[in-house]
Amino acid sequence: MKFTAFLIKYAEIGIKGRNRYLFEDALIHQIKFALKKCEGKFLIHKTQGRIYVDAESDFDYDEAVEHLQHVFGISGICPVVYVEDEGFEKLCDTAVTYMADVYPDRNKTFKVQARRARKNYPKESMEINRDLGEALLQAYPEMQVDVHEPDILLNIEIREKIYIYSEVIPGPGGMPVGTGGKAMLLLSGGIDSPVAGYMIAKRGVKIDAVYFHAPPYTSERAKQKVVDLARIVSRYAGPIYLHVINFTDIQLAIHEKCPHEELTIIMRRYMMRIAEHIARETECLGLITGESIGQVASQTMNSLIATNEVCELPVYRPLIGFDKQEIVEVSERIGTFETSIQPFEDCCTIFVAKHPVTKPNLNVIRRHEHHLDGQIEELVRKALETDELIIVE
Repeated sequence: MKFTAFLIKYAEIGIKGRNRYLFEDALIHQIKFALKKCEGKFLIHKTQGRIYVDAESDFDYDEAVEHLQHVFGISGICPVVYVEDEGFEKLCDTAVTYMADVYPDRNKTFKVQARRARKNYPKESMEINRDLGEALLQAYPEMQVDVHEPDILLNIEIREKIYIYSEVIPGPGGMPVGTGGKAMLLLSGGIDSPVAGYMIAKRGVKIDAVYFHAPPYTSERAKQKVVDLARIVSRYAGPIYLHVINFTDIQLAIHEKCPHEELTIIMRRYMMRIAEHIARETECLGLITGESIGQVASQTMNSLIATNEVCELPVYRPLIGFDKQEIVEVSERIGTFETSIQPFEDCCTIFVAKHPVTKPNLNVIRRHEHHLDGQIEELVRKALETDELIIVE
């Protein structure tokens, strides 16, 4: 059977009360953006709590479904068949054909579930369920009715048009991107930070990102790896404005002037300061990191206190309670894992101490940062001047 339309299901948006239309409009905007990448023309419209995608030309079905599965806010994608309102017999004939085409093996149980939004239709919902079920049983005696746990739930929606659908293709869920403000992701070439960006974007947050590059200690290939990761995340999050900052001179100064066991913590503090500066300039409402408690020395509770102290904006850590395997599973599902494990080191990995402190004392960290007085302000200013903006989509 050739499908020419999709019914888009959503979950959380349905409980937004009087603001619901704002979220529906945002979702429609994201669907339009996603389908621009597909061949063919589509009309996206909403009616009575439903969002429909109608194909107005030939299109690649699998391609369209794949792009819709990357739109946050969609909980289900239902391929639908339109039926012209030419009488109940026409509806029965179409349903019988639908079953034949979609389910070649009809040794299954089924249930008809009608929803009559157009009240002038001559049959009520229960009558449609009964009479259409009878027509299907006559056409396919091998099928059986099961009203509790059917193999096939055949949905009939009586609206301006009549719709038939039974399949629900899972969507990513969440909230439409842009409905939750904007935040700045500290993006590295590792496994964690792309997953953190994905998870915050799933809550409706628009993502910008900052990457700290350390040439010649990190290669251009390491930088390209981060761009590639941002591009994968952008399939879900929309276009990402990636800021690339040259961090080499700051790292060298810290390496020269500060205790080596505190290198990671102090470098992290300056990364957070610079990321917050860019976040404020770009009207972001917070920072995002991929930190998980205890995963490495810089992510103990004490270390997180030390890095938090330099920030006034909130720091969102969606992976804070995840273990590594859980993070890896999400990265594999969203397609970032294979890129993340490519052997191109980032600046944090190269400048890490052999025995980093796991319980840094905040007063000691502050005192040792004073060793940088007289040069760090200028180094930070110059680092901000190196900001290379890459628009990734």
